[in-house]
Amino acid sequence: MWARSLFSRASAICLAVGAQLLCAQAQQQPQWKDRAEYDLYAAITKEADAKKALALLDEWKQKYPDSQFFEERLRLYMETHRKLNSAAGMMGVAKEWLGRNPKSIQALYYVCLLTPSLNDTSPDALAFSEKAAKALLANLDEFFAPAKKPAGTSDADWQKGRSDMAALAHRTLGWVALSRKDYAEAENQLVQNLKLNPNDAEASAWLGTAIVGAKKVDTYHHALFHFARAGCYEGPGALDPARRKQMYAYFEKAYTKYHGSGEGLQQVCQLAKTHALPPENFTILSVAELAELKQKELKERDPQLAFWIMLRDALKEANGEQYFESSMKDALVPPEGERPLRGKLLRHSPAKNPKELVLALSDDSTAEVTLRLEEPLTGTAEPGTVIQFRGVPKQFTREPFMLVFECEKDQITGWPAPTPKKAAPAKKAPAKKSAAKKG
Repeated sequence: MWARSLFSRASAICLAVGAQLLCAQAQQQPQWKDRAEYDLYAAITKEADAKKALALLDEWKQKYPDSQFFEERLRLYMETHRKLNSAAGMMGVAKEWLGRNPKSIQALYYVCLLTPSLNDTSPDALAFSEKAAKALLANLDEFFAPAKKPAGTSDADWQKGRSDMAALAHRTLGWVALSRKDYAEAENQLVQNLKLNPNDAEASAWLGTAIVGAKKVDTYHHALFHFARAGCYEGPGALDPARRKQMYAYFEKAYTKYHGSGEGLQQVCQLAKTHALPPENFTILSVAELAELKQKELKERDPQLAFWIMLRDALKEANGEQYFESSMKDALVPPEGERPLRGKLLRHSPAKNPKELVLALSDDSTAEVTLRLEEPLTGTAEPGTVIQFRGVPKQFTREPFMLVFECEKDQITGWPAPTPKKAAPAKKAPAKKSAAKKG
């Protein structure tokens, strides 16, 4: 759709600029070699059947290879191949045209327009298209000089034509760089294209691919924005409905994987509908960034729990056992100067004067830590009692998760003091018998 839209605008500009060339030819008074050449030309312009017109053009070329009207013949060749929907034929004409006139705006335009659709990624093809795109950019001032503006064309339309040509050249250079996996150059060229032609949804998809290909994690959220643009934008230059649906599904999957959920996805989609490039302050938090933010908030709110979550998550990784052996085993955790860990008692053994406590730290019910003591605690405690401790990790299993500490009694706080025994009530002295009165 983008190509059709650009073709309708830019081809008109090509014709206008090309008219200047034909005018120059007229001033040089090109001549038909004979009446037969003119009659052949006239027959071509009147032939409605593109295949028959192509045969007549081949006859003209064969009989009059050095015709002074070679550019007009090339123009007719290009138009005929276009009617036949032959992109390869059009590219062949463009190459021949540039061989005769390296500054033909029509030929440069068609090379740039056709390059992505032909999808020829051979080194020679990419080099040819790159050269054409750079030539188009280099000659824009000459092509669109004020003196060459056709009568009846407004200054705004003339400048718009120049902008469209520049966008097309940057687009082509972006596609060439992307095909070469030169992702930085692809990003540079495609951004310039979108600044000039913000409605190019296909280029948005390419730009997202370039950013992902560069593997720059800090700009991956920009790639998601460009995928959203390609999948959500429905205005002029949008992808066709089938491709747009496919692109949206890709964006949705990539967003959810990167962000961890679909939260905020529709807001990004709505923003991308109205912006070809992400706003300066645009961001999407990754799963890692969200976890870091959550950890920071938890550390401010509950540093003891935050410290435990950090340890627990490291131990739950695939290399958790290695982390335990190299970084935790036989070390004091938490170290002196840090707050002790905190958990809730689930059970202890034996039932009285225990030497082993099982605690839940992340919540109120999941057994995660076992404390072992050489000297037993005194008495007993109810489940749910809050225990604070530090100790030396000695054993660890990842499945099921359990971290075993050896602790001293004085490293544990929160254990309830035993209830003192009530003293037995004092016995009352027996009452004295009164002495008998003497008679």
